[in-house]
Amino acid sequence: MKVLVLNGPNLGRLDLRDSNIYGNLDFAGLKSEIVSAGKELGFECDVRQSDSEVEIISWLHEAADTNTPVVFNPAAFTHYSYAIRDAADMVTVPLIEVHLSNPMSREEFRHTSVISGVANGTIAGFGPDSYRLALIALSRMAK
Repeated sequence: MKVLVLNGPNLGRLDLRDSNIYGNLDFAGLKSEIVSAGKELGFECDVRQSDSEVEIISWLHEAADTNTPVVFNPAAFTHYSYAIRDAADMVTVPLIEVHLSNPMSREEFRHTSVISGVANGTIAGFGPDSYRLALIALSRMAK
């Protein structure tokens, strides 16, 4: 089964971000871990990253049109992009929101997610394992 793993702004530059918050992986390393975790569970993970709200909305429309489950790290768009929220709401198969860090333990503006209300669940604060846990949840939801 194919799974779209979508990543929002600045995740393509993980190696330049605060390693105390985001860990030591660059995006290529994160992608490799996600693909490996997916294979273990029988998934073909199509991992994408964009800093463009328009592109992410297009990918969510693609998922909705093809009934493809989504693991989604909306990054900074989490807190304010109602356009992305509305596109995510069109995905009728499982969509799981993930975050490398725990937004609730960070600045107050990060405490609100406009995506959580339309996601099947949210997994945050476990670094790259947040993605692995989301894939495990998807595999159980698919049964």
